Amino acid sequence: MDAIAKEYQHDHTFGLDAKQKSEQRTLLVVYLTLITMVVELTAGFISGSMALLADGWHMSTHAAALSISVFAYSFARKHAQNPTFTFGTGKVNALGGFASAISLAIVSLLMAVESIDRLISPVEVEFKMAIMVAVIGLVVNVASAFLLAQSGEEGGHHSHHHNHHHHKAEESLDGGHQDHNLKAAYMHVIADALTSVTAIVALICGYYWGWVWMDPAMGIVGSVVIAVWAAGLLKQTSHSLLDAEDTTRIQKALTERIKKQGVTGISDLHVWRVGPSSWACIIALVSNTQLSPEQIRASLQGLPGLDHVTVEINHIS
Repeated sequence: MDAIAKEYQHDHTFGLDAKQKSEQRTLLVVYLTLITMVVELTAGFISGSMALLADGWHMSTHAAALSISVFAYSFARKHAQNPTFTFGTGKVNALGGFASAISLAIVSLLMAVESIDRLISPVEVEFKMAIMVAVIGLVVNVASAFLLAQSGEEGGHHSHHHNHHHHKAEESLDGGHQDHNLKAAYMHVIADALTSVTAIVALICGYYWGWVWMDPAMGIVGSVVIAVWAAGLLKQTSHSLLDAEDTTRIQKALTERIKKQGVTGISDLHVWRVGPSSWACIIALVSNTQLSPEQIRASLQGLPGLDHVTVEINHIS
């Protein structure tokens, strides 16, 4: 009996048991950030430049946040087949994104506080050295953003295999690939790039026209933009963690196919995300015919991203 049952057992890995390119590239971005941080801190200590030291410590906060993303990928992969996780480890990536969003909000707050302090009490700035550091930081962040953006594009074409269904997720029913962990890492490097751009603009203005106030003013603008990004990411990841995502599109597709089977009614329908491009659903139906769960599951085959289906049919006379 156990052998027969295993043939019908569901696989709950949803493609998370293999090492993804997004994990490898996020780790590479961490290495790039750490190397830049060490170079800046060393140069700042040798030259006595506070601008270099400050940017070096700023890079360290992003390295720590990006490390959260790497850990989330690793944890999700290593525990993908752990039965303790009822529907797999898909939520781990959303949790990593949520934690990173909080750290992004903290970075925004610290930037705002420091900028306001410098606006009130201006400090002497070594413009040439600070511009050089900002340019180096921008180059590193643009390279990092490119790596992560490539991972996002490839992730959207990732396919998942299921013991009962073989679905391609080229165009998920929710409109695309939703790797919140990758998105959080991408936002961190974009936020850092934005900081570098605003710093370059402010420092050039300070160097040529003596507008020292531009540096903290641009810092405040940057902190507000980053805060808005953090709030958006917190909203998305929290909705995913609480299974509160908008599933109207996938529910409509499910309902249309089910009704074609001649059911009397749908008494219950639950849909939730179990992976970046994977969905699970529980369907309870009412039927006055001898309709079987297998017929319903067969009618749903081919729906992209639908990787786990449980069907209950209440027959009425």
